[in-house]
Amino acid sequence: MKCAIIEDEKSAQRLLQNYIAKTPSLKCYGIWESTSSIPKSLLPDIDFIFLDMELPDLNGLDFIRTIDNPPKIVITTAYPQYAVDAFELAVIDYLMKPFSYERFLIAIERLKKNIEIDPTKHLLVYANRATHKVTIDEIQYIKSELDYVCIVTLNEKLMLLGSLTSWEQKMVTYNFVRIHRSYIINMDRVLKIYKKSLLVGETEIPIGKRYKESFLSVFKEYNS
Repeated sequence: MKCAIIEDEKSAQRLLQNYIAKTPSLKCYGIWESTSSIPKSLLPDIDFIFLDMELPDLNGLDFIRTIDNPPKIVITTAYPQYAVDAFELAVIDYLMKPFSYERFLIAIERLKKNIEIDPTKHLLVYANRATHKVTIDEIQYIKSELDYVCIVTLNEKLMLLGSLTSWEQKMVTYNFVRIHRSYIINMDRVLKIYKKSLLVGETEIPIGKRYKESFLSVFKEYNS
């Protein structure tokens, strides 16, 4: 899921950055210290905002009221008195500072349940000298091969120019997660988890040491 942070306290910014970095299903598009500094053109492209209440230019709730069709909102604040008004504006969660990583993950799960993902959604992919219409739910994993990526679906393999990092950013919204420097996998296609690898469809894929802990945490939350 793609998110943004509107927060003027440096310590709170660092905490959120740390938690987001530990959560493979999240991608942060940036941090802004006031509501007026975030580009309005960005809002349709993100799934949700971590929003502080007491900001230099505008109260967080007043900011929500100024937006037509705002992204999902998670309030992060030290002030409990805004909670009733916040939930009347349909915020997803209200995190009281300081909050733990475990409490942060509860908010993320609430977001996932509110952000519906259509499993029949398609991507248009140019590969093998043709444009292919690929159903996202049918993608099992994406593998890096030098300057190319290989998209492996239930029925075919598509080789195209690109970086795994760019595909990781693109696919995080659809419950894909990086488990190795060379692999992104579809969590819905994981059949077995071994000590050092996963079975995705009929393919056994290694889990990198640096990715294992965060993957297991996200996978457990995703399937709970």
